[in-house]
Amino acid sequence: MSSIRRDLGFAARTLIKSPVFALTALATIALGIGATTAIFSIVNTVLLRPLPYAHQDRLAFLTSDLTARNVNDFGLPPGDFADVQREIPAFDEAAMVSTFQIPLVDERGEAQMLRVGNVTTNFFRTLGVRVALGRDFVDADGAPLPPPPQGAPGAAPPPPPPATTILTHEFWQRHFGGDPNVIGRSMQFGNLTAEIVGVLEPGMQLFWFQAANIEPRPEMYWANRTNFATASRTNAAGRIIARLAPGASFTTAQAQANTLVADLKKRFPIKETAGVRWRVEPMHQYLVANTRQTILTLMGAVVFVLLIACANVANLLLVRTSERSRELAVRAALGGSRGVLVRQMLTESLLIAGLGSALGILLAYGAIDLLKVIGPENLPRLSEVSLDRTVLGFTMLAAVLSAVVFGIVPALRASRVDVADILRAGGRSPALSGAGKWLRTSVVTAAVSLAFVLLVGSGLMIRSFVALQRSDPGFDANGVLTFTVANVNEQSPEAHTAARLRIRDALAAIPGVTGVSAAGSLPLDGTPGNVRWGPEAALSNPALFQQADLRLIMPEYFSVLRTKLIDGRVFADADNVPDRNLVIIDDVFAAKAFPGESAVGKRFYARVAGDTPTPWEVIGVVKHQRTVSLSSDGRETFFMPAAQFGFGANRWIVRAGGDPARLEPLARAAIRELDPRYVMHTVQPYSALVDVARGPTRFALVCIGAFAAVAVVLALVGLYGVLATVVRQRTAEIGVRMAFGANSRTIFRLVVGQGMRLAALGIAIGLFAAFAVTRVMQSMLVGVSATDPLTFVAITALFVAVAMLACWIPARRAARLDPLAALREE
Repeated sequence: MSSIRRDLGFAARTLIKSPVFALTALATIALGIGATTAIFSIVNTVLLRPLPYAHQDRLAFLTSDLTARNVNDFGLPPGDFADVQREIPAFDEAAMVSTFQIPLVDERGEAQMLRVGNVTTNFFRTLGVRVALGRDFVDADGAPLPPPPQGAPGAAPPPPPPATTILTHEFWQRHFGGDPNVIGRSMQFGNLTAEIVGVLEPGMQLFWFQAANIEPRPEMYWANRTNFATASRTNAAGRIIARLAPGASFTTAQAQANTLVADLKKRFPIKETAGVRWRVEPMHQYLVANTRQTILTLMGAVVFVLLIACANVANLLLVRTSERSRELAVRAALGGSRGVLVRQMLTESLLIAGLGSALGILLAYGAIDLLKVIGPENLPRLSEVSLDRTVLGFTMLAAVLSAVVFGIVPALRASRVDVADILRAGGRSPALSGAGKWLRTSVVTAAVSLAFVLLVGSGLMIRSFVALQRSDPGFDANGVLTFTVANVNEQSPEAHTAARLRIRDALAAIPGVTGVSAAGSLPLDGTPGNVRWGPEAALSNPALFQQADLRLIMPEYFSVLRTKLIDGRVFADADNVPDRNLVIIDDVFAAKAFPGESAVGKRFYARVAGDTPTPWEVIGVVKHQRTVSLSSDGRETFFMPAAQFGFGANRWIVRAGGDPARLEPLARAAIRELDPRYVMHTVQPYSALVDVARGPTRFALVCIGAFAAVAVVLALVGLYGVLATVVRQRTAEIGVRMAFGANSRTIFRLVVGQGMRLAALGIAIGLFAAFAVTRVMQSMLVGVSATDPLTFVAITALFVAVAMLACWIPARRAARLDPLAALREE
């Protein structure tokens, strides 16, 4: 222990005596360790950390695909749920969940929106989530609702029996002040009453894949009261999560699900024509399926940065070893063994790595905060990313490995000093030997190669982001404010339609507003309804049915979003009534349904409500709007008047000149004046939704771009360091050359040529590496190939230019040497 303390003390004193070297080495390692720690914190949270559920390794999603209609990750019809529970014995439990929002009016008459999870009574048992206060749901809580009584046409239905609800711990604390007497109390939601029976333990969150459209943090859960025995076998109404029975495997569960689906296809032919397929997916694995490649790519990129940092410090240590050769020779002459010299040099490397890692952790704190801000919404558990014990343990391991990587070769070279040669050299530090030069140039070449690969990756991401910026989504989001208005008191479709018209007129009266409309959902804002459509022949041949997106809209929807009308006309107020059976289709739909002819006046069949497809007449064709992603077109879409079904179109769009955010207080005041029980929520400029859609590409671009910038700087600093050392160690040779007639230009070309040969070799190796490595990025790219020639050529030219800059400074210094002074040094 005393020898370790002596070594550490000596290493610290040595570093203090060389502040420039010490600060350069510490800053280099801090950058590498800090970036690596920040990205590993994401890897740890998203890919490695277990989900906060009991037996999370046995949890599975049961999801559906409609292979004949190109639909993936579809929900399951409630009528199939009872079969899942009964016919898949590999499932110990299977539960169904859906989420929605509902307005709550408090005692003061003020309304707020609450997120609600509608779950089967065994949901919390399936996840292993504990109820901290009160009780869990029991089977009686899920007793099916009685059928609604037949009343007068248009009359509001009577209030249903009270629902049973369990609150989240956070909502209980916020809304009820943590009152333990809340059990048994009722909450009123319009004409619906919910009785509180329990409070969950803190931190409950739903983890679901993005396409499931599940709210991650409901504030309360209601017991699902669907009659699954008589429920629909075609309308997907929920998501299923299951827990495997002890000893069962996912393979067994999948086989049993396949058997059940085959039986259901025989009993319900529509499932056969749709190509229904069920998939049993391990929960944690499936949650990260869409982000795993991006995260691992970023981790690989940051490891490149750390390796380049280690290469630079190794180069610094090699030069430092050369400059300390006389000191090391004296220590060897006085009896210092090779092992002692190696230990001392490695101690110095460990001290540099340790101090650099401490600085790197501080950098990582700031980097993590930045990553949380720029991280995309589809990155699960991003808010939980932190420097926990696992991450800090990884940082310590990375520090030790880095010290070994950049310290072992200089330490071994220091231990092989030739005492006689060094002492004969007098007070001068000898030049590196052939082996030392080879090591330094090899390290620099490797650093240039790694930096070049990162720069190519950054170039590809820039090309992708530019492609996203230029993509035409089919609408103009600028100058539009979006929000949702929930109506508490309209219980009939007619009342709901009338309320929408009042809201539209109130918003249109706001000064500066040029257009108002509403829809059930908006492009890039949720998932529209999946609807089956086909020609008249599909009535006798269901295999001809296809799947499309349906959007319920109010008149002026297309003018507010500035979506181009290609043929026919758009909806008028006279069309916004039930039972007109009029639709507008987009150009993708028109090309599929009516190729080579005008679609206006044509009809097709769609099953929008009920089990029977009905005819719909096309009155217009509009430009396709990208619904889910800016990087792909998505499915064909058709539009119906919102009043066709009464409920559903509560997502408002208001266009005005200037910043749309200024409309928010005016819109709130106008809606509140209509009825204080109306709840306006999810308010944001439409451009914010477009930014979210660009989020994954922007996140990868920022990260890889930052890594590439750091890597290029480090690689060029290493290249500069090699050339500066060469100039310093060849000063006498340069003086002789100049004495024999070499001019400044010749010396300049000599040094630049040596540096550019190193850079060219690194670029050549980097080109081959980039062609192989960037292929793993293909899923992250938009509108560009992973081997895009333009990107490779442009990055090569850029790298050559900056390498020339790195060579220019030491070459200029060499060209300005005084030959007499150089010879006197010799």
